[in-house]
Amino acid sequence: MKSVGKRPESGFKFATALAASLLSFFAGAQPDLESYSRQGVERLSSYLQIDTVNPPGNESRGVEFLKTIFSEAGLAFEHVESAPGRGNIWAKLPATTTPKQAGLILLHHIDVVPANRDYWSFDPLSGEVKDGFVYGRGAIDTKGLGIAQLQAFLALAESGLPRNRDVWLMATADEEAGGFFGAGWLVENRPELFADVGYVLNEGGSGRVFGEDIAVMVEVTQKVPLWLKLTSTGRPGHGSAPLVETSVTRMVRALKRISETEFPVRVMQPVAEMFEGIAPYQSDADRQTFATIGQGNLSDEYLLELKMRSPGYHALLRNTCSITRLEGSAKINVIPAEVHAELDCRLLPDQDPEEFLQALNVIINDPHVSIGKIMGFTPAVSTTQTPLFKAIVDVSADEFGAQVVPTVAGGFTDSHFFRDLGITSYGYSPFAFTTAEFAGVHGNDERVSVINIERGIRVYYQLLAKFVGGQ
Repeated sequence: MKSVGKRPESGFKFATALAASLLSFFAGAQPDLESYSRQGVERLSSYLQIDTVNPPGNESRGVEFLKTIFSEAGLAFEHVESAPGRGNIWAKLPATTTPKQAGLILLHHIDVVPANRDYWSFDPLSGEVKDGFVYGRGAIDTKGLGIAQLQAFLALAESGLPRNRDVWLMATADEEAGGFFGAGWLVENRPELFADVGYVLNEGGSGRVFGEDIAVMVEVTQKVPLWLKLTSTGRPGHGSAPLVETSVTRMVRALKRISETEFPVRVMQPVAEMFEGIAPYQSDADRQTFATIGQGNLSDEYLLELKMRSPGYHALLRNTCSITRLEGSAKINVIPAEVHAELDCRLLPDQDPEEFLQALNVIINDPHVSIGKIMGFTPAVSTTQTPLFKAIVDVSADEFGAQVVPTVAGGFTDSHFFRDLGITSYGYSPFAFTTAEFAGVHGNDERVSVINIERGIRVYYQLLAKFVGGQ
């Protein structure tokens, strides 16, 4: 006699297995993120050992490294040199569902800035993994981010998740010198690559550790670089017979005037929102001022204290110029006819560059000192009212228990090339840095923790799964 209302055990198991199989087929299989995370540490170590210091760059060495990984994963890719040795590479995971939504590029740069071994505790290109850290120039800026993107990208490819948009992994040359052999070159010479792209995730933001708390900083705009070359002229002569005025004395006077100038404070709305967002994590000396910074009640004494404590925050409140290079006589006993100096000026996004140059000429106040423009970009702001920003907010809450703070970057990245095309670009990395760890960027003893790399790969995958896979 058959039991009523009871399924045979074998039939139940078959139905359960079939349902699980169908769910896996439609939702995608969860990749082994632990393996991808551990492998990421090894790959970052290898990546850091590749010399891509800019100048001269030699980013094609990094391209060869990434080509091997893409080939082993069975992924199609393209690469191109914008000049000998200046390599760029990209791979694409095409959308698998319709209607296809605007594509996403995961962007990092292959080149790194120089490092002076005399001031480092280890070989800057060692890639050594020791005491819970991966050491080397580019560990944070941006080979570490590149490896987190790479491993999450490969995990997404393996997962089989349906993709509602194309996803690109792109590694470019020359960001540290302006991007003209990298992202800028691709935008100009391969515009078809970006025709269906709506979003870029790039460097420029990260989680920051404030005591027991973490805030995820997402860069939405940046100060605008204006790199200038000053040239002063004067009567040349022999060093043994000093002249009353020379090209050198004129340049010294001009640079002194510039160095002693504090440009007017202007708190832009994106800057005010950033300061208000991070106010709860500040010390007593800054908490209240940050929370009300949009009201503009900043004394000269407070601004000086802030500049000494936190020059990066201070720089977001006004235009700035740093004297970075000087060039005089080729011989110690020759008074030169010309002297050159270079300035790294960073302008608030609403500053008219031509008006700024006119003001700088007034400050210099010398017809024998001329100003030439080396490089300048255009300002742009990416809105936070997008599904990608919402995904970042959701993942940050899930993975870090952290709020997201839209931020303004004092430095520039390649994002401006894409913002000029109308592509929403965010500076975002899945790491959470302490102040000490983040100090290595363009500084001495750059390193990133193993925990940051392993956790960051998992976080980046979750972001891709949510935004691209609709989870």
